[in-house]
Amino acid sequence: MTLVMGIVNVTPDSFSDGGRYLDAEAAVAHGLALRVQGADILDVGGESTRPGSERVAPAVEQERVVPVVRALAQAGAYVSIDTMNASTAVAAVDAGARLVNDVSGGLADPELLAAVAATGADVVLGHWRGPSADMYARAAYADVVTDVLAELAERVEAAAAAGIAPSRVILDPGIGFGKKGEQNWATLRGTARLVGMGPRVLVGTSRKRFLAETLAGDPDAQADVGERRRDLATAVTSVLAAQAGAWAVRVHDVAATRDALAVARAWEGESRWASPTRSR
Repeated sequence: MTLVMGIVNVTPDSFSDGGRYLDAEAAVAHGLALRVQGADILDVGGESTRPGSERVAPAVEQERVVPVVRALAQAGAYVSIDTMNASTAVAAVDAGARLVNDVSGGLADPELLAAVAATGADVVLGHWRGPSADMYARAAYADVVTDVLAELAERVEAAAAAGIAPSRVILDPGIGFGKKGEQNWATLRGTARLVGMGPRVLVGTSRKRFLAETLAGDPDAQADVGERRRDLATAVTSVLAAQAGAWAVRVHDVAATRDALAVARAWEGESRWASPTRSR
C-alpha cells in the first residue's frame, strides 16, 4: 500500500503555505493534525524550494526545524527532514528524524551523502539540475524520462560510494524541479520505469505549478487556480503514481489523498497495490 507523506513547512516563503506554520508550536500542531488525518510520514522542511527561492543559512534552517522534528518524533511520528544541508540532516536525525529528504540528491552539499551514511537514516535522492533560483534554465532534455532515470542512477551510485546501501535509498523524479509543463507529465508517465530501477519511489506533485497550468488551460492564468482545485489534481496524480508502484506520495492535503487512495484500492482490489518495496 502506498504511504502518504504529509508536508510540514516551517518557512516564511514556501509557495503554498509559507509562513502559516513558521512558529514551532503551530508547525508541531499541524504535523500532529496531519498524522491524525492519516499521514504515515511527516516531512519537515525549513527552506523553501519554490521556483526563484534563495538559499537560507543552515543555522537558520536548523533553528526552524530541529524543535519541530524533536517534538513530532517524541510524539511517536515517523519524521523526515527535508533538507539539502549535511549539518541540518545530522542535527535532525539526532533529534529523531529517520529519513533525510534531499531534493538535490546530494548535489547541493557534497558532504550530505557521507553524513547521512554515518547516521544510518534512509535517504530520498531527488532529481535536480540546480538551485531553485534558476532551475528552469536547465530544463532541456533529449528524452526527459530517460535522462531523469540516468541522472538518478548516478545519484544511487554516488550514495553507494558514500556508504549508503541501495536498500536505504528512495528515488524522487523531482516533479517541478528543472522541468516545465509537459516535461512533468512525461516524467510522471515514466513512474513505472523509475520503480523498475529497484529502489523505493517517492512522488510529489502537491499543488505544483504544472497542475495549475493544466487546470487553467493557460500558463499565464495558473495563479487563478486555488488550493482546492490543486488539491483535487494532486489527489488524482497521487493515485496514478500509486498505481504505477510508488512507495509514497508527498502531499499537503493528507485527508483528500487518503480518501482518493482508498477509493482506488476499493475499485481495483487490494492485491493490485501490493509491492515488495513498500516497507519503511
